[in-house]
Amino acid sequence: MKTILAAVDFSPATEAVIAQAAGLARAFGAALYLVHVAAPDPDFVGYEPGPDSVRQNVAAELRDVHRQVQDRSAALRAGGIDCTGLLVQGSTPETLVKEAERLDADIIVLGSHGHGALHRALLGSVSEHVLHHARRPLLILPRQPE
Repeated sequence: MKTILAAVDFSPATEAVIAQAAGLARAFGAALYLVHVAAPDPDFVGYEPGPDSVRQNVAAELRDVHRQVQDRSAALRAGGIDCTGLLVQGSTPETLVKEAERLDADIIVLGSHGHGALHRALLGSVSEHVLHHARRPLLILPRQPE
Protein backbone atom coordinates (compact mmCIF):
# COMPACT_ATOMS: atom_id res chain seq x y z
CA MET A 1 0.00 0.00 0.00
CA LYS A 2 1.54 3.29 -1.15
CA THR A 3 -1.25 5.89 -1.06
CA ILE A 4 -4.27 6.44 1.17
CA LEU A 5 -7.04 8.98 0.55
CA ALA A 6 -8.99 10.01 3.65
CA ALA A 7 -12.16 12.04 3.06
CA VAL A 8 -12.56 14.68 5.76
CA ASP A 9 -15.60 16.89 6.21
CA PHE A 10 -15.00 18.02 9.81
CA SER A 11 -18.16 16.30 11.00
CA PRO A 12 -18.01 14.08 14.12
CA ALA A 13 -16.86 11.21 11.84
CA THR A 14 -13.68 13.06 10.85
CA GLU A 15 -11.65 12.14 13.92
CA ALA A 16 -12.26 8.41 13.40
CA VAL A 17 -11.48 8.70 9.69
CA ILE A 18 -8.18 10.45 10.35
CA ALA A 19 -7.24 8.01 13.13
CA GLN A 20 -7.90 4.95 10.94
CA ALA A 21 -6.17 6.42 7.90
CA ALA A 22 -3.16 7.52 9.96
CA GLY A 23 -2.93 4.04 11.47
CA LEU A 24 -2.91 2.48 8.01
CA ALA A 25 -0.36 5.00 6.74
CA ARG A 26 1.91 4.33 9.68
CA ALA A 27 1.57 0.54 9.41
CA PHE A 28 2.26 0.43 5.67
CA GLY A 29 4.59 3.42 5.32
CA ALA A 30 2.06 4.92 2.91
CA ALA A 31 1.49 8.53 1.90
CA LEU A 32 -1.75 9.94 3.30
CA TYR A 33 -3.90 12.54 1.57
CA LEU A 34 -6.53 14.32 3.63
CA VAL A 35 -9.11 15.48 1.09
CA HIS A 36 -11.89 17.93 1.84
CA VAL A 37 -14.38 18.62 -0.93
CA ALA A 38 -15.95 22.09 -0.90
CA ALA A 39 -19.13 22.94 -2.75
CA PRO A 40 -18.59 23.93 -6.37
CA ASP A 41 -19.01 27.49 -7.52
CA PRO A 42 -22.51 28.03 -8.89
CA ASP A 43 -22.83 27.65 -12.67
CA PHE A 44 -25.00 30.72 -13.04
CA VAL A 45 -25.76 33.49 -10.60
CA GLY A 46 -27.16 36.17 -12.90
CA TYR A 47 -25.78 38.84 -15.12
CA GLU A 48 -24.29 40.98 -12.39
CA PRO A 49 -21.63 39.81 -9.97
CA GLY A 50 -22.98 39.03 -6.51
CA PRO A 51 -22.53 41.39 -3.60
CA ASP A 52 -19.00 41.66 -2.34
CA SER A 53 -20.12 40.37 1.06
CA VAL A 54 -21.26 37.05 -0.47
CA ARG A 55 -17.95 36.54 -2.26
CA GLN A 56 -16.02 37.54 0.85
CA ASN A 57 -18.00 35.12 3.04
CA VAL A 58 -17.43 32.21 0.64
CA ALA A 59 -13.74 33.07 0.39
CA ALA A 60 -13.45 33.28 4.19
CA GLU A 61 -15.12 29.87 4.58
CA LEU A 62 -12.78 28.31 2.02
CA ARG A 63 -9.73 29.85 3.73
CA ASP A 64 -10.92 28.52 7.10
CA VAL A 65 -11.47 24.98 5.81
CA HIS A 66 -8.15 25.07 3.94
CA ARG A 67 -6.41 26.11 7.14
CA GLN A 68 -8.08 23.23 9.04
CA VAL A 69 -6.97 20.69 6.43
CA GLN A 70 -3.43 22.06 6.43
CA ASP A 71 -3.27 22.12 10.23
CA ARG A 72 -4.37 18.48 10.47
CA SER A 73 -1.86 17.51 7.78
CA ALA A 74 0.94 19.34 9.56
CA ALA A 75 0.11 17.58 12.84
CA LEU A 76 0.28 14.20 11.12
CA ARG A 77 3.58 15.11 9.45
CA ALA A 78 4.94 16.11 12.86
CA GLY A 79 3.99 12.60 13.99
CA GLY A 80 6.07 11.05 11.21
CA ILE A 81 3.37 10.44 8.58
CA ASP A 82 3.86 11.60 4.98
CA CYS A 83 0.65 13.62 4.78
CA THR A 84 -0.71 16.18 2.33
CA GLY A 85 -3.92 18.15 2.78
CA LEU A 86 -6.05 18.97 -0.23
CA LEU A 87 -9.06 21.23 -0.61
CA VAL A 88 -10.88 20.62 -3.87
CA GLN A 89 -14.19 21.94 -5.18
CA GLY A 90 -16.90 19.87 -6.76
CA SER A 91 -19.67 17.44 -6.04
CA THR A 92 -18.44 15.49 -3.04
CA PRO A 93 -18.98 11.89 -4.21
CA GLU A 94 -17.82 12.42 -7.79
CA THR A 95 -14.82 14.48 -6.70
CA LEU A 96 -13.69 11.86 -4.18
CA VAL A 97 -13.79 9.17 -6.87
CA LYS A 98 -11.83 11.40 -9.29
CA GLU A 99 -9.24 12.34 -6.65
CA ALA A 100 -8.73 8.68 -5.74
CA GLU A 101 -8.02 7.92 -9.39
CA ARG A 102 -5.78 10.96 -9.82
CA LEU A 103 -3.75 10.12 -6.71
CA ASP A 104 -3.73 6.41 -7.57
CA ALA A 105 -4.98 5.72 -4.05
CA ASP A 106 -4.72 2.14 -2.84
CA ILE A 107 -7.64 2.67 -0.45
CA ILE A 108 -10.26 5.33 0.34
CA VAL A 109 -11.17 5.90 3.98
CA LEU A 110 -14.42 7.73 4.69
CA GLY A 111 -17.07 7.95 7.36
CA SER A 112 -20.75 7.29 7.16
CA HIS A 113 -23.07 9.81 8.75
CA GLY A 114 -25.74 7.18 9.25
CA HIS A 115 -28.60 9.18 7.76
CA GLY A 116 -31.90 7.40 7.33
CA ALA A 117 -33.62 6.10 4.21
CA LEU A 118 -35.54 9.33 3.56
CA HIS A 119 -32.36 11.41 3.55
CA ARG A 120 -30.64 8.93 1.23
CA ALA A 121 -33.67 8.88 -1.08
CA LEU A 122 -33.82 12.68 -1.33
CA LEU A 123 -30.14 13.64 -1.22
CA GLY A 124 -28.21 10.44 -1.74
CA SER A 125 -25.30 9.13 0.27
CA VAL A 126 -21.68 10.04 -0.36
CA SER A 127 -20.41 6.69 0.89
CA GLU A 128 -22.95 4.77 -1.25
CA HIS A 129 -21.95 6.71 -4.37
CA VAL A 130 -18.26 6.16 -3.74
CA LEU A 131 -18.91 2.47 -3.03
CA HIS A 132 -20.65 2.02 -6.37
CA HIS A 133 -18.33 4.16 -8.51
CA ALA A 134 -14.81 3.92 -7.09
CA ARG A 135 -12.47 1.33 -8.49
CA ARG A 136 -10.55 1.29 -5.25
CA PRO A 137 -10.99 -0.58 -1.99
CA LEU A 138 -12.97 1.34 0.63
CA LEU A 139 -12.91 1.50 4.38
CA ILE A 140 -16.23 3.02 5.45
CA LEU A 141 -16.40 3.79 9.15
CA PRO A 142 -19.84 3.62 10.77
CA ARG A 143 -21.43 6.62 12.43
CA GLN A 144 -19.87 7.29 15.79
CA PRO A 145 -22.11 7.26 18.87
CA GLU A 146 -22.73 10.71 20.28
